Amino acid sequence: MEDVFSFTDELGPTKVIHVHEPSVKLKAVLVIDNVAKGPSIGGIRMAEDVSTEECIRLARAMTFKNAAAGLPHGGGKAVLYGDPKMPKAEKQQLIRAMAQSLRHIEEYIFAPDMGTDEECMAWVRDEIARVVALPREIGGIPLDEIGATGWGLSHVIDVALRHCDFDIEGARYVIQGFGAVGKNTSRFLSQKGAVLVAAADSKGAIHNPDGIDVQALVKLKQNGKAVADYPDGEVIDRDAVIDVECDIWIPAARPDVINEDNVHRLNTKLVVEGANIPFTHGAERYLHEHDVLCIPDFIANAGGVICAAMEYHGANESAAFQTIADKVTRNTELVLKSVKEKQILPRQAAMELASERVKKAMSFRRYSLFSTAPGSV
Repeated sequence: MEDVFSFTDELGPTKVIHVHEPSVKLKAVLVIDNVAKGPSIGGIRMAEDVSTEECIRLARAMTFKNAAAGLPHGGGKAVLYGDPKMPKAEKQQLIRAMAQSLRHIEEYIFAPDMGTDEECMAWVRDEIARVVALPREIGGIPLDEIGATGWGLSHVIDVALRHCDFDIEGARYVIQGFGAVGKNTSRFLSQKGAVLVAAADSKGAIHNPDGIDVQALVKLKQNGKAVADYPDGEVIDRDAVIDVECDIWIPAARPDVINEDNVHRLNTKLVVEGANIPFTHGAERYLHEHDVLCIPDFIANAGGVICAAMEYHGANESAAFQTIADKVTRNTELVLKSVKEKQILPRQAAMELASERVKKAMSFRRYSLFSTAPGSV
């Protein structure tokens, strides 16, 4: 088992819970990082190669994301070992068992992440009720259906372009990870006149310098096909999207896809992190030193959790969309202003912003532990 104490610091994590139920082949980890601002919201990530370390890092990203977004919630994350494409009945059994195993951990609110969706959250609701991002039919605001994260990313890009030498009209962009976040981001960017020139999923990638029809690619994916099945373009290896020349490069898949060994291959002007922890800090430093603007994950992709938190507190879809736009725009402006004034990396500016808010919330608490006392959220 990984040494979780090597990941602790003044902010957390406050709890690391390993879940194992052999009868249903359930193996999972829940990390509650910091709950000074309120109960944690964080998604369940399902994959065969997840780890405790990844969960701890993702939980911290959620602490910063929720704090930067000004939400009354702390950060947490859960990882579930398994193939997300397993038969539906098996997946439902695992997720229901996980919900039951964690039913008494009141400082964690379930949400979807890579490998899970609104239907999975409906199963959680049926077991324990402490969940967000539910299907519309049972009163939720379906994050993936409406594209909450992609909506936020499109507004982040609007702000970032004020610091770049090109406009959104005609801008060429690449999506690394054409899943829920990637396809919705593409939809919003294409509506603004940007041109998708390459996209990748877990099975491969497609490249067309003249542009890819986003609607056609989305429809193809909805029909269970891979992006490499798109008929009008060159099929390339999924990692070859790193080399595609573009104006905007958007990672929307797994952690650490860009690191010190491959960051030099990027040929772009702007990186906007749609995934959680997709770049190592060394890779971000390299981009900064080479005048490539990189907007860090917990600033750029906060649209989903903002929407989830608003659903949890009873807001409607239109209010969620407006709040996402307002919050991500303001936070991106603050981060880039700090970058310019202090001559620091965007991630450092973002971490200073979020850490200050978390520490202020911690200063109001007798213990930095979750409380169900009157007045807590």
